[in-house]
Amino acid sequence: MDNPIIMNKYSIERTLGNEIKPYNYDEFVKNFKINIISRSESDLEFDLVGIDVAVANSLRRVILSEVPSMAIEKVHIYQNTSYILDEILAHRLGLIPLKADPRQFKMKEDENSEPNEHDSLVYEMKIKCTRKDLDALAHKQFISFPVYAKHIKWLPLGNQKDIFTEKDVGIINDDILIAKLRPGQEIELKMFAVKGLPKDHAKFQSVCTAWYRMMPDIKLLDEIKGNDALLLQSCFPKGVIGLKSVKGVLNAFVEDSRKDNSSRNVFRYKQFDNKILLSKIQDHFIFTIESVGAMDPSVIFLEALNILIKKVNSASESALNQTEI
Repeated sequence: MDNPIIMNKYSIERTLGNEIKPYNYDEFVKNFKINIISRSESDLEFDLVGIDVAVANSLRRVILSEVPSMAIEKVHIYQNTSYILDEILAHRLGLIPLKADPRQFKMKEDENSEPNEHDSLVYEMKIKCTRKDLDALAHKQFISFPVYAKHIKWLPLGNQKDIFTEKDVGIINDDILIAKLRPGQEIELKMFAVKGLPKDHAKFQSVCTAWYRMMPDIKLLDEIKGNDALLLQSCFPKGVIGLKSVKGVLNAFVEDSRKDNSSRNVFRYKQFDNKILLSKIQDHFIFTIESVGAMDPSVIFLEALNILIKKVNSASESALNQTEI
């Protein structure tokens, strides 16, 4: 996009131009790019180039609210003599992330129907604290027995044992603290996990978070040398401004604008007035997805795209039907 967002000392200047250009499909295809910057089992950072902010924000909202996952929905508590109330314990269990891939399960049509291998997962936890358990703890200063997520065991339904292993549908993080017990206290319960949408409850979120920011753009309008170059470098995060020696004099240059956090600290110093231009590229978004762990972040991105495409198709069909009427 030709018109960047200019960042001034106390304001932001949107240089949108005097007219709105009509949408051109061929131009969009030519300019649109997705560049993967970094990728791991839980994190994905990529660039979306050549799209409008409305599309980027729609994608973010779909990832946060409409990509389904599996979570504990019901808890049958048979015994709970711990200090944690039943309601608090059930709520805490519901927020424990599960490894199960939601694409392998169906949405439960009736919440009161019996769980089956196609729409549910069942877990149980039976644990009791004795004086022997406390004596076995390595750290004697702890006077209670910790109950962790690793104490939750999977109970296969139907033919699930032939399809999954406990590693496939178990708990993602074994070290999540659930409760602490004293001698004689015990917890016995059964948990039922179903597939659900994050917009119904946050426990169904497939991501820790998903966000984007516009690509920063930094331009030096004049040479900055010597001590001013060192000062300029200190105004930005590490790696944004580089220094090179020219005839024994340090000269500042823009090394990597991407690392800038838009703090605008540089505007505190008068010697940099009219020497530097900070802006944002309006159609270049740095997108980050952090998965909870059940699905790869790239899969979450594709699922969100499919949902967004279905929404667009549905809106198009509705518009056509209204036109015909």
